[in-house]
This record gives sequence, C-alpha cells and structure tokens, in this order.
Amino acid sequence: MSDSWAPAARSAEARALYAAADADRSARPERYSLDTESLLARALGDDDPAVLGDGDWREGFSKYLDSAAEDGGLNALGARMVADTAVGRLRARRALERHLSVYPSVRERPIRAPIVITGGWRTGTTFLFRLLAADARLRALLPAELSAPWRFAGLDSQAREAALDAAAGAHSLLHLLSPELAVVHDSGARLPEECVLAMGTDFRNWGFPSTTRLDGYAAWLASQSFRSAYRRYREILQMLDDGRRFVLKAPAHCAELASLVEAFPDAMVVHLHRDIVETIASGASLFAVFRSTYSDSVDPRDVGRYQTEQTALWLDRTLAFRDGPEARGSGARFVDLDYRALVAEPLTAVRRIYDMAGLELGPEARESLARHRAREPAARARRAPLRAGAVRPRPARAARAVRPLRVPLRTQLTAGASASGSSKISCSAYSGISSWKVVACGSFSACRRTSSMFST
Repeated sequence: MSDSWAPAARSAEARALYAAADADRSARPERYSLDTESLLARALGDDDPAVLGDGDWREGFSKYLDSAAEDGGLNALGARMVADTAVGRLRARRALERHLSVYPSVRERPIRAPIVITGGWRTGTTFLFRLLAADARLRALLPAELSAPWRFAGLDSQAREAALDAAAGAHSLLHLLSPELAVVHDSGARLPEECVLAMGTDFRNWGFPSTTRLDGYAAWLASQSFRSAYRRYREILQMLDDGRRFVLKAPAHCAELASLVEAFPDAMVVHLHRDIVETIASGASLFAVFRSTYSDSVDPRDVGRYQTEQTALWLDRTLAFRDGPEARGSGARFVDLDYRALVAEPLTAVRRIYDMAGLELGPEARESLARHRAREPAARARRAPLRAGAVRPRPARAARAVRPLRVPLRTQLTAGASASGSSKISCSAYSGISSWKVVACGSFSACRRTSSMFST
C-alpha cells in the first residue's frame, strides 16, 4: 500500500469533537474502558446474564473487546464506539429475548424466498440493493429497523415514521466526523442498509472488523459457526414481516452461505462479481476511511494486507459451498451477475433477477426503478485513497500475501441456480472471470485473465 496515503483533513467541527472526547477520556477514563465485566454491568444493570438466553455470546464478547484494546489503535471516539457497540448488542439481545418470550408465535411466521444480494466488498451490492428496494413490492430494512427491530414490530406507519426520524442523528454525526464516508459509502436513516447491522448479538459479525482494526477477533471469527447468528436474523425478519418479500444485502453473506441457506432454505441468492484487484483496492479504500474515523494511526499497508487475506478467505468459502453437496441439495437458487454489466445495463440485471424470482417487471415497477436511477446515478465520482497499483506489501511479505489468493483454478460452481440456464459456471473466484491465474510479482501479485467472462 502506498506510504503516501493519508486520511482527509478533519473539519473544524470534527476536530472539536475529537478534542472533547480526548479531554473527557482523561477526566473520566472509566467511560472509555473496554473491560468486559464493566461493560456487562453497564449493559444489564441489575439483570442477571441469564436474561440473555444461552451463553453463546460470552466468548465473542471477550474476543471483540480484547482485540479492540490490543489491535485497534483506537482514539477516544473509537474506544467509545466499541464500548457502545458491545453494550448495544447485549441490550439488543436482551430486548429480542424479551420480545420473543411475549410473542412466541413470531417464530412461526413464514419468510418466503428472500432475495439475498451478496458478493465481495465493492462489487455493486449496495447499488443493486437500493435499486430493488425502490420496488414497493419488496421489503428492504432501514438502519434503525435493523439495529432495534423490537421497537418497530407492529408499528403503524405514523409511529414508524416518528421512530425513523428519531434515529437520524447517528448518521449526521458519522458524516460530520468523516465526510468521506458519504462519498465512498453513502448511508442515512432512510437508505436501506445491510444485514450485519442486525447481527452480532452473539458477537459473531463480519461487520465489526470492517470498521476497526480487529485482527485477533477476525482470526477467531473465521473459526466460528454462524448457524445461530442466522437463526436469530431469521427471527428478526419474522418480527418485522409485513407480508412483502424481503430483499436483503451484505457482502459478508458470501462467507457464510451454508448458514444463510440453512436459515433461509428457499433463498434466491444474487451473487455479484467484479475484477478481484478492483474489489480488493476499493474495499481497502473504504475500510481505510472507516478506520481513520476511529483511529489516528491507520497503516494503509496493513489495511491492504487485511483486505487481501479476508477476500481470499471469503472466496475459498464461497467456492467450497457452491461446489459442495449443501448447495446442490438445497432449495436455494443462485443468479450470477457481473459488476460492469450491472452498472451498464441495470434494467437487464433486474429483469434476470425478477425472472428467477417470479416477479413481473411491469410498467409500475419499471417507473419506480427509473425514478430511483434518476436520484442515484450509477456512476459517481469517488475518491479512492487506496489504489490497485498501491497494494504493495514489503518484499519480505510478498510471498505470504500472495499465498492466500492461490485459489483453485477452474473450480466448477454448481449453477442449477444460474439464470443463464447452463449446468455449470467455471470460475476460480467471484470476480466473474472464468479463470484467474494469480502469480507473484516483485511486490505483491498480479491477476491475469486466462479465459473469457461467463455469459450475463
């Protein structure tokens, strides 16, 4: 990663907030502590931890906080964010347990064939997700609904609007602290967001290490089962169900397809593919901006290293699942879309998805999609602080950095789900390329196409 990268200069307002947090941490350090027992007491008050149900949260709770303290390099606002996240996830778990104990029949509600959008970071998942969310027949959840679903369960439209308005301040603060985030990943109280916002009450959440350096936690997370996490997410959707078909989105789903399909056996998974070098570089750009919000010492080389290793892990898991018996034996269906084709012809991509989903792309739906396109142009000017050409670890680390990307070439992905109708799709990564050859070069790696892109 280029040594010349640096985060954008903070505004005067942001500098004042960071300075205030530093002063507050000096005066009241206990408010910024990442001690597990202190935060458990803060989260539950006088309640016994038994209110949290089974104890599957305990290990992840400790791993998350210990890694943040040891690996995060957090500034005062970063420490407060991590502490608040830990407390918030425990309180969310308690609230969900209470809600489901009062309304046990929620668990019996059917969730019919959700459309699940996934793929590597920066493969167009947000663009497609918000495009489909413009169709009133589909249900895409907003950040406040994901973060506190029990508060929205059963609300009428007026009460729901008031609750959404009350939650808008969090996004304003985040954009004040880091205006770049509004450019590299726009977010807001009225913009549908990804599923990881609702997950993590068991402290298994790939979203956590995306915003903060958490190497120890991420290594632990890679060894964990997500079956319970997705079962709980299904319960959240049941809680918020209004009869429409859910459209869901998270790049992290591609790392946990087995658990996702177990929770949603009839899911229709839309898998987006993009040039792997562009995916890694763009993802590293996003994460560098996130990390610089919560840390004053972000090493861009380290961000590139993490993004490379995580991408390799997710690719391997994606391929293993889709080539394995679990995928073939499930009722899940898969549609593979190329990023460039999606951006060039979004309506064609939507038509493929709707054909597979059994939805009609009639005049009303086309008009809704066109209105959304007019508001949210596909091609936006983006500042990319970490470029593909800048992803260059030190020579001594080059061989190790390349090794994770040596994915099997021409791995056959079962595509009984592919809208192309062909029986197989041959590819070695989710880049949408039939085969990649990954070779070591002087500093990092080079990906070379060895055959043509699959049909879209």
